[in-house]
Amino acid sequence: MGLVRINTYCFDRIHLWVRYDKNSASFIEVVIEVFYPVTRDADGLVMFSHGFLIGIDPLFYPKKLAGAVTGDNPLFGINPSRYYNYTAAAVENNWAFACVSASHLQFEGVPWLDFGGNPRVGQDAYAAASYLIKYGSTDYFYILDETKRRSRSAFMEEIKKNRFMKPDCNNVIFAGHSVGGAHAQVAACGFETIREIGRATGYSYDPVMYDKEVLPRSSDPMSEWEPEERANPVGLLQFSPVDQRIPFLTPGMESYRKALSEKPLASLMIVGECDCACLDSNVIQKPPAWSTDPARTTQFTQLSPKGSSSWAVVANIARGSHCGYLTEDSSVCSLAESQCQRCKEKDPWKPGSAQSLFSNAILGKMMECCSGNDPFGGDFCLWKNSTCLSWLDMPEPGGLVGLVPFSGGGHIDYAGRGSRCP
Repeated sequence: MGLVRINTYCFDRIHLWVRYDKNSASFIEVVIEVFYPVTRDADGLVMFSHGFLIGIDPLFYPKKLAGAVTGDNPLFGINPSRYYNYTAAAVENNWAFACVSASHLQFEGVPWLDFGGNPRVGQDAYAAASYLIKYGSTDYFYILDETKRRSRSAFMEEIKKNRFMKPDCNNVIFAGHSVGGAHAQVAACGFETIREIGRATGYSYDPVMYDKEVLPRSSDPMSEWEPEERANPVGLLQFSPVDQRIPFLTPGMESYRKALSEKPLASLMIVGECDCACLDSNVIQKPPAWSTDPARTTQFTQLSPKGSSSWAVVANIARGSHCGYLTEDSSVCSLAESQCQRCKEKDPWKPGSAQSLFSNAILGKMMECCSGNDPFGGDFCLWKNSTCLSWLDMPEPGGLVGLVPFSGGGHIDYAGRGSRCP
């Protein structure tokens, strides 16, 4: 499928291979769906990491072989933007919106099924966002790099044809749902922190892009890119994040949450009171996203330790479900809720309902607040008193969904609430 224009926006798909480090033998196949202004002057980019169990296809490998002839890559069949269609928020704020998928092999037949806890998937999201910042909407990055090696001025002329962000704008909000919400935690740390944690944990990171599997052409390692060519995280939005730890396989994202707890980054976690997938834990799925018990270790307590200066904020949707964020029903997402014992007396939100409209609205509010150069100037109180959080800290934001109040009042919570800002 080629470029598609929808009113004042364009939709495109990009396919590439990523090698996590030039000294690594590990490659991963990545596809990106991107929606951007036809005027190519976006004020920022949202990179969205989708949840698990979307697009299962046991015929993946036969389709991949057939795709070598037809050019139709089956990874595009995941189509996350179908289920997370938050493009209305992008249009209202003149931002670009992208979804990333990758072929992380978990078991035969469903190569993109990722159960969470794998930092590599978050690294994919950062690589994809940086690719879009530097190269724009093109598969032919290697031609641009060859031009740059010959002439910087010629490169700048050629790149204008593909880039869709405003000049000198590399602002990115990393967002995600379910395991994608935890993966977004990795990407939101930024390049240098991802590299630092990667070196310490065996997940080295200095990605190189490739155009194909056989006799590929490649980009320069990301460490050699100009800083303005890499994604600059300005926000993190997590819809019911799910983290997992499997001994010897997936370490989880705790080290990245610790790093985020010390960063001046607009960070927002949304959970639902009926969401077993993110609020419950088991031997693999841990820690939970959030808990009413402040003494319990959760993803949020790691993002926002007691007494810290963390920027992380949380809100809890009344009747909120795990799949209610989706703009279209997915039978496989419902598997995450099939055994849920919460809210038996209530009617949790369904995909395409008010919770989905709320998701689009809160993403739009974050875009509005995170536009411009250094939108909060390192001041947490500007984030806390922003139009985004002021809109959210209501019993029924936008008249869409109710929020469960926290003990002590208010509908958002954060470290030092009541004492940090006027």
